[in-house]
Amino acid sequence: MGYRIVVVGATGNVGREMLNILEERAFPIDELTVLASRKSLGTEVSFGEKTLTTKDLDTFDFTGWDMALFAVGSDATKIYAPKAAAAGCIVIDNSSLYRYDPDVPLIVPEVNAEAVHGYAKKNIIANPNCSTAQMVVALKPLHDRATIKRVVVSTYQSVSGAGKGGIDELWDQTKSMYNPTDDKPPKQFTKQIAFNVIPHIDKFMDSGETKEEWKMVAETKKIVDAKIKVTATCVRVPVFVGHSEAVNIEFEEFLDEDEARDILREAPGVMVIDKREDGGYVTPVECVGDFATFISRIRQDSTIDNGLNLWCVSDNLRKGAALNAVQIAELLGRECLKKG
Repeated sequence: MGYRIVVVGATGNVGREMLNILEERAFPIDELTVLASRKSLGTEVSFGEKTLTTKDLDTFDFTGWDMALFAVGSDATKIYAPKAAAAGCIVIDNSSLYRYDPDVPLIVPEVNAEAVHGYAKKNIIANPNCSTAQMVVALKPLHDRATIKRVVVSTYQSVSGAGKGGIDELWDQTKSMYNPTDDKPPKQFTKQIAFNVIPHIDKFMDSGETKEEWKMVAETKKIVDAKIKVTATCVRVPVFVGHSEAVNIEFEEFLDEDEARDILREAPGVMVIDKREDGGYVTPVECVGDFATFISRIRQDSTIDNGLNLWCVSDNLRKGAALNAVQIAELLGRECLKKG
């Protein structure tokens, strides 16, 4: 006995990846339907060996469906997620709309699985920001051992975090650099992304930080521990898929780098590849298509009493979005619905 599942926004990068991961992980499905906006209506998407045709989100009745995985923006989510929830279909939302709602659990299953039971307040569960999801998978086991006081993180975020338009812009601009008659000015990003880095993701706030940086702070506190101090600098880099992060952690207790390495090797969802030699670390190219969050460059920070540095890499379309959503669905089924 399986579940009746809806994927909303099935034609986008994250929606298609959700379908891939549902199939790869053999999620127990009795019936699956895929929804899209009117402009993408009728588009075909793949689910394993099957081809599915998208239906109209605007007219769809969610009654009788178990879960809806939403991979659309906040504006559409604001309209359709409450309709699905009111019809008894539990929403797992990939947008930022509900992440900071105290009545909506914000979940990374390896970190705060127990929060899933809070779904019933609104019939909605939030998926965290891609840059937060991979970081907290690494932070949680270390926090359990030595209690984290402060985190300083600088991100190197791929263009796929900005959707298909971001991927297209990097591709087109890179090609145009070798053709002086083919100018491709920035549209998706605020400055040229090809052969460049941009220290600006999302909108600027009055504090001087960007919304992306604020998200990392607020979400880490909600998912791991409200007492942790976090400061972030989020940067877009000319990489197609895979977010990287340089993370500096200050603990209340001393934590030796060797013990930290051992802890992370045993942590769920983490793969440690950390050799102090040429190529003994993971880069974004190598993480694409993988479920794991990769940790490298683990070392003491000698400038503070209880500090560590590490390098964190993950496929942002997977752990940062689609994989985490499917893992939440698995957790919800296992702990609450118990059908599959």
